[in-house]
Amino acid sequence: MIKFTIGENQGNQRLDRFLKKYFAKASLSYIYKLIRKDVKVNGKRKNPEFMLTSGDELIIYISDEESIRLQRAAKISHAKKQFKVIYEDENILIVEKPFGLLTHGDGREKKNHLANQVLDYLIAKGDYNPAAEKTFVPSPANRLDRNTTGIVLFGKTSDALQELNRMLRERDNIEKIYMTITVGHIDKKLHLKSSMIKDENKNMVFINNEGKGKFMDTEVFPICFSSVDGGYTLAEVKINTGRTHQIRAQLSDAGHPIIGDKKYGFSKINNIVKQRYDLTTHLLHSGKVIFKRCREDGPLNYLEGREFICPMPGTFLRIKEDIFGKN
Repeated sequence: MIKFTIGENQGNQRLDRFLKKYFAKASLSYIYKLIRKDVKVNGKRKNPEFMLTSGDELIIYISDEESIRLQRAAKISHAKKQFKVIYEDENILIVEKPFGLLTHGDGREKKNHLANQVLDYLIAKGDYNPAAEKTFVPSPANRLDRNTTGIVLFGKTSDALQELNRMLRERDNIEKIYMTITVGHIDKKLHLKSSMIKDENKNMVFINNEGKGKFMDTEVFPICFSSVDGGYTLAEVKINTGRTHQIRAQLSDAGHPIIGDKKYGFSKINNIVKQRYDLTTHLLHSGKVIFKRCREDGPLNYLEGREFICPMPGTFLRIKEDIFGKN
């Protein structure tokens, strides 16, 4: 028999989902059989859908040896830290993701990505203990493409991560502002609304103007224009939805692709910026996050009205100043 108390980062989740995370090597059929016969919460049997809360006492009638066999050993990646901390408190961590780094791992890169680097950072600080936290891992609430730089939000606790995810999912809670340089002259604000369909094989999205697919909503605010090479616009971009390649695809569809963008851009301009600036990928930077509206009774209510800024990286600043001047 094993017995433990549900902690703050383990509550607010279904019993079956908690046990599947805790016994990561067990099958779902094993988990449901365990719940029917060998699990009690606060001395009583519960359904798989029962919501655990902090302080609940859980008793599982299996041996210590069986419990260890079904658990996945905690792994520490030891990924080299490349990110910078913009803001941190006991609930959240806001970091600057550099160019060329994945937010999450993929099939080719499973170790050295931002999520692992942040875990190592929190473990070294003593803010996260993977051996003790069997069912929770501090994780990013938003993601950026490998070659997009700027702000990524992490939840350090389960409650904070859930709240960040909710706020980003529902509109008008957290405002995300990007900076970019586009082809052509954008002389007034653009409000781009369209739908997208993703091609997984090509890792691209395609605009569908018949309303099929996922809805995308983007606002583009031109800052300044240069007539160099036929015209460039420095623009601030606000996204009201968070879709794969949203900004890149919608700007391209509007006739103003991001410079350097091989997937959605103009090859002629891309060749020019490659030769002049050694720019071989899209120039997009997540530069500002504003916590516009926080729930009064939520774990992040103290952040309402707070604004966090991530300065342009050196490459972006150098290209911007060469095209538009230093003003």
